[in-house]
Amino acid sequence: MLTIRFDRLGLQAGDLVLDVGAGFGRHCFEVARRGGRVVALDYAADEVVATRATLGGMVDAGEISIDNYVGALQGDATRLPFEDGTFDRVITSEVLEHIQNDVGAIAEMVRVLKPGGTFAGTVPSEWPEKINWMLSDEYHAPKSVGGHVRIYSETELKAKLRTAGLTVTGSHHAHALHSPYWWLKCAVGPRREDSKAVNAYKKFLEWDIIKGPKSTRVAERVLSPVLGKSLAVYGTKPVGVADQAPARIVDGGAMPTYAVPSSSVPSSSLPSARVAAG
Repeated sequence: MLTIRFDRLGLQAGDLVLDVGAGFGRHCFEVARRGGRVVALDYAADEVVATRATLGGMVDAGEISIDNYVGALQGDATRLPFEDGTFDRVITSEVLEHIQNDVGAIAEMVRVLKPGGTFAGTVPSEWPEKINWMLSDEYHAPKSVGGHVRIYSETELKAKLRTAGLTVTGSHHAHALHSPYWWLKCAVGPRREDSKAVNAYKKFLEWDIIKGPKSTRVAERVLSPVLGKSLAVYGTKPVGVADQAPARIVDGGAMPTYAVPSSSVPSSSLPSARVAAG
C-alpha cells in the first residue's frame, strides 16, 4: 500500500533516493522496482534488518538490480549521516508525527537533497487524526511510547516545509477506507486484539489491498479528499539556495557524514550502527 505518488515526485530511473523512516520498506521497495537507487534509513534496528533482508531477497530473485539497492542503515532523522546535496529525491512517510524535533528533521532532509531535487512527505490527516486522539489516549504519546506527538494541519506542514527552504508543489489525501478502521480500533482500545468488528474490518482492508477491485478504488478517489487517513505534500528544493541547516554536534564531537557513491554499493559498505539520537 503506497501513500506517495511517484509520478508526482518525479522519480526517474537512476535517481538516488533517501527514504527517511523507511519502516519495513513499503516505499523504498517501490523506488527500487521503478529503477531508483534507494537508501533506506530507520531508527528501529529490527525494521532496518527486515528491510535489508527484503531488498537483498529482491536482488536474489531478479526482481530488482543490485544497482537499485544502495543500502539500509540505522540512523536518526534529526542527524542524517550524509553530505549536503547527496540525494535526487527524499521521501518520508508517516514519520514526522513521531518526532519531537520535526523542524530539525525536515531541515536535515532538505540539507541532503540536491538543489532541484524533489521531496515527498506524508503525515496523518488532521481531522481523522483528531477523532483518533479523542477516542483513545493510548493511540498517541505520552501513553503510547513512540506514538504520535502532534496533529498536523495541512497549513502547518506546508509552512514548515517552506521555512526549511522547499517550494511546495502540491498535496493530496489518501486511504479513506483506512480511517474507519482506526476509529474502530481506538474506540475499543488500540491494544485489543479480540474485537470482532476491528478484525473483520482489517480482513476487508487486507482483501482490498490484495485484490484492488474497481469499486473500492472509486470509493477511495471520491472519499479521500474528505476522509483520507494520510496527507501527502510534495516540494522542490530551489536551485541556488544555500543550505541553512544548523551544525550537528553529537557526544561533544562533529557528526560523521558518509558520501554515497554515484554507483551502487552493497549495504555492508554503509554504516549499520545506530547514529546517536538528538
